[in-house]
Amino acid sequence: MSEWINSIIFGVGFLAFVLGISSIIMAFIATRSTPAGIQEKVEYGFFGVSGLILCALMVYVLV
Repeated sequence: MSEWINSIIFGVGFLAFVLGISSIIMAFIATRSTPAGIQEKVEYGFFGVSGLILCALMVYVLV
Protein backbone atom coordinates (compact mmCIF):
# COMPACT_ATOMS: atom_id res chain seq x y z
CA MET A 1 0.00 0.00 0.00
CA SER A 2 2.93 2.33 0.64
CA GLU A 3 3.89 2.16 -3.04
CA TRP A 4 0.51 3.63 -4.04
CA ILE A 5 0.84 6.49 -1.58
CA ASN A 6 4.38 7.26 -2.71
CA SER A 7 3.38 7.26 -6.37
CA ILE A 8 0.41 9.58 -5.71
CA ILE A 9 2.63 11.96 -3.72
CA PHE A 10 5.18 11.91 -6.54
CA GLY A 11 2.46 12.68 -9.10
CA VAL A 12 1.15 15.61 -7.07
CA GLY A 13 4.67 16.94 -6.57
CA PHE A 14 5.52 16.64 -10.26
CA LEU A 15 2.27 18.34 -11.27
CA ALA A 16 2.93 21.17 -8.81
CA PHE A 17 6.45 21.59 -10.20
CA VAL A 18 5.27 21.77 -13.81
CA LEU A 19 2.47 24.21 -12.99
CA GLY A 20 4.81 26.33 -10.86
CA ILE A 21 7.47 26.61 -13.54
CA SER A 22 4.94 27.31 -16.30
CA SER A 23 3.28 30.02 -14.19
CA ILE A 24 6.61 31.72 -13.55
CA ILE A 25 7.43 31.58 -17.27
CA MET A 26 4.04 33.06 -18.11
CA ALA A 27 4.69 35.88 -15.63
CA PHE A 28 7.86 36.77 -17.53
CA ILE A 29 6.12 36.51 -20.91
CA ALA A 30 3.24 38.86 -20.00
CA THR A 31 3.93 42.16 -21.74
CA ARG A 32 1.07 44.50 -20.77
CA SER A 33 2.21 47.42 -18.62
CA THR A 34 -1.25 48.53 -17.53
CA PRO A 35 -2.39 48.01 -13.93
CA ALA A 36 -4.26 44.89 -15.09
CA GLY A 37 -1.04 43.60 -16.68
CA ILE A 38 0.93 44.15 -13.48
CA GLN A 39 -1.80 42.36 -11.54
CA GLU A 40 -1.59 39.47 -14.01
CA LYS A 41 2.19 39.22 -13.51
CA VAL A 42 1.80 39.21 -9.73
CA GLU A 43 -0.89 36.52 -9.88
CA TYR A 44 1.20 34.30 -12.15
CA GLY A 45 4.21 34.80 -9.90
CA PHE A 46 2.19 33.95 -6.80
CA PHE A 47 0.84 30.75 -8.34
CA GLY A 48 4.32 29.85 -9.57
CA VAL A 49 5.94 30.24 -6.17
CA SER A 50 3.03 28.41 -4.53
CA GLY A 51 3.48 25.52 -6.95
CA LEU A 52 7.19 25.30 -6.24
CA ILE A 53 6.59 25.39 -2.48
CA LEU A 54 4.02 22.60 -2.83
CA CYS A 55 6.53 20.61 -4.88
CA ALA A 56 9.17 21.10 -2.17
CA LEU A 57 6.69 19.94 0.45
CA MET A 58 5.93 16.77 -1.54
CA VAL A 59 9.68 16.08 -1.90
CA TYR A 60 10.04 16.48 1.86
CA VAL A 61 7.17 14.04 2.43
CA LEU A 62 8.78 11.45 0.15
CA VAL A 63 12.19 11.71 1.79
